[in-house]
Amino acid sequence: MEVIMWTMNTNASRSQDWLNLILAALLFFSPWLMGFVGDVMPTRNAWVVGVVLALIAIAAITAFAEWEEWLNLALGLWLIAAPWMLGFTGNFNAFWTHLVLGLLTAAMSAWAVWDYRHEPHATA
Repeated sequence: MEVIMWTMNTNASRSQDWLNLILAALLFFSPWLMGFVGDVMPTRNAWVVGVVLALIAIAAITAFAEWEEWLNLALGLWLIAAPWMLGFTGNFNAFWTHLVLGLLTAAMSAWAVWDYRHEPHATA
C-alpha cells in the first residue's frame, strides 16, 4: 500500500517535471531562438538557469523530492526578476523570454508542490 501511494504521488508530479524539462530546454536555446545571443548577461543567465532547471527536472523525474520543486519555483522567480536584477530590461526579446518562461516555470513548480501536498502520502 505504501509503495502504491508513493508511486501515485511521483506519477502525479511527473507531468509538471517533464514540462519543466521542456521549459529548461526552451530557456537554454532561447538566446538563439529569440535572437539575443549577442547580449552576454541574459544569454549567460538563460544558459546557466536552463542547465540547472534541466538537472533538477531530471532528478525530480527519476526520484521525486519536494525540495526540487521548491528550488525550481525559486529559479522561476529568479527568471522573473533577472531582467531588473541583471539590467537587461531594454532587450525586448530577452526580457519577455525570461519573464514568460519564469512565470511558466514557477507555475509548474507551484502546481507540483500543490499536488504533492494535497495527495495522500505513505506513512512509515
